[in-house]
Amino acid sequence: MTNMLKGPFAVWRRNAKVWTKLMRVSMVIQFGEPLIYLLGLGYGLGQFVPAMDGLPYLTFLASGLVMSSVMNTATFEGMYSCYTRMDPQKTHQAMLATPLRVRDVVIGEQLWAATKGCIPCIALLLVAFGLGAVSAATALLVPFVGLLAGLAFAGFCMPIVPFARSYDYFSYFYTLVIIPMFMFSGVFYPLESLPEFVSVLAQLLPLSHAVALARPLVIGEWPTDVLIHMSVLMAYAIAGGWLSIRLFKRRLMD
Repeated sequence: MTNMLKGPFAVWRRNAKVWTKLMRVSMVIQFGEPLIYLLGLGYGLGQFVPAMDGLPYLTFLASGLVMSSVMNTATFEGMYSCYTRMDPQKTHQAMLATPLRVRDVVIGEQLWAATKGCIPCIALLLVAFGLGAVSAATALLVPFVGLLAGLAFAGFCMPIVPFARSYDYFSYFYTLVIIPMFMFSGVFYPLESLPEFVSVLAQLLPLSHAVALARPLVIGEWPTDVLIHMSVLMAYAIAGGWLSIRLFKRRLMD
């Protein structure tokens, strides 16, 4: 097991070292957008919607935004940054000139995307705590949910990277998949408020299950159907990682 993780960890460590040189700008970008949503909608719309699903709207929104921030960050890292290392920079090709294999590169990239997704998750939790929207001790478990969700989101998006020939390719995925998932996965309102067929479709998306795990933890409760939600996220992570390895191998070995 140690030898199996040695290669992916080398890729993860390389990406982490590069990120530390750019972390100030990166943190502003990753943290700024969800913070604006939290303050703007939480306080602005919260004046007209004092409660949602039995929770103060600021708390309801914060518990959803911590997971959507994981989604946005892990997806960006799993697509744009991963593509940059694969094509323009040829970093992946350089890695394969070492004893590393395609499997090591893909798993390392997936692990790094999940790790990076946890950074705005933790930052938003701290802000929500400061605003009084989060106070339960069980909220300390939310970053672990974020790590699993980050693996799922990376597995969800990385298979499309080998097909990309430019950055514009990812705009379609964001517009047609990520934005609808952001809007219809229970971040801003309960899934039960959606039409039944839309709610059923939303249950197939990883963000819905991530929010379902995180929201009860934020208010000091234990999630229901934990095994189902975790199994769905794990399925996305494992299936997406397996598919990515096969597709990356075709692209990188051309």
